[in-house]
Amino acid sequence: MALGSQPYNRDGLMIVLTRLNDARFAINPDLIERIHSTPDTTLVMVDGAKYIVTESLTEVIELIAGYRAQVISMARDLPAMEFRPGQPLGLVPDVPADAPADGSPAAGKTVPLRPRNM
Repeated sequence: MALGSQPYNRDGLMIVLTRLNDARFAINPDLIERIHSTPDTTLVMVDGAKYIVTESLTEVIELIAGYRAQVISMARDLPAMEFRPGQPLGLVPDVPADAPADGSPAAGKTVPLRPRNM
């Protein structure tokens, strides 16, 4: 990889690779299904799309490992959440008893889930 090149996009959510025509692009490594090296390095995505890149198989694997390490590092930097034993997990917090009941967003009303039509 060229000196001074950025292996990750600024948010750390993708890795940056180079096509054969020297165009740089960012790709989400979680969507890579497999990587071939015969002789060009080819990424096969979960949707079947294929990308041929100038980086070697080893370089791509190292970028993916660095990306995953960065994700773990970012997760460790999140503030700790208060845990209350006995409280069930959920996406919507309990509605305070003094919340308005007029249906406004401040009321905290949740939309009931419907079963999927199978």
